[in-house]
Amino acid sequence: MYPQTHVYFAQRVCGTLSLALALGSIFPDIVAGLTASRTESHGRGKELYEALAGDPELRDFARGVITHGVTPKGLDYYGDEKFLHYERGYCFEKARALVEETIVACNLPPSLGWWKSHNIVEMGIELHIGQEERYGRALAAALGDRGLLAKVSSRVAAFYGLDPQLLFRRIHNFLHYIEVARPTPEKLAAKYDVQMFSRHRIRIDVERTARLITAAREAVMPDLEDFFAYVEERVRQGLSDI
Repeated sequence: MYPQTHVYFAQRVCGTLSLALALGSIFPDIVAGLTASRTESHGRGKELYEALAGDPELRDFARGVITHGVTPKGLDYYGDEKFLHYERGYCFEKARALVEETIVACNLPPSLGWWKSHNIVEMGIELHIGQEERYGRALAAALGDRGLLAKVSSRVAAFYGLDPQLLFRRIHNFLHYIEVARPTPEKLAAKYDVQMFSRHRIRIDVERTARLITAAREAVMPDLEDFFAYVEERVRQGLSDI
């Protein structure tokens, strides 16, 4: 899922929203570029919580990390990996109908079609969630709080075997890669174009992709709340068990 969606979901699960929780809710995607695998970035939430639980602010940060991840099962598990009886997660399953058009709009080889169409679905969800601007404002405030960033970096870097200064810069600079204002299809598509070129040296058709993001939003609206309610209950129970 995309950043504002993760903040929204963390607030649903925890019943409140602090800057530390907001930062934690996007942290697996921040640290993913510095770790060896998705298992490291999205699969160590319980261990991180246990390491940080003595500090109330960092405990809140770790709760946000858990709401995001794959192990323990957070939003990305149910969105990407497995949802109900389906082959993959919710976003992949909703993306099946968009694969062919995504291949054309994003100039993709067929092998990338399903993966990238699930990103289109995630952007459709972000487009919907981001209309309530407080989640973007919370992200901007969290990523701009140098005291919080310094505290997280100094305590969390050792957990991942990272240089604290490197982690601080990574967190601080993450603001440049995400949309914290009210998202539009055009803004999301333009940022996706930058991301696609950076990762694959592919330029997408921004206008056509923007239309596809709008279509994805419409496609998820009938059952998106049911998805969030189902996952919220399970992630809250998982946090309670921890």
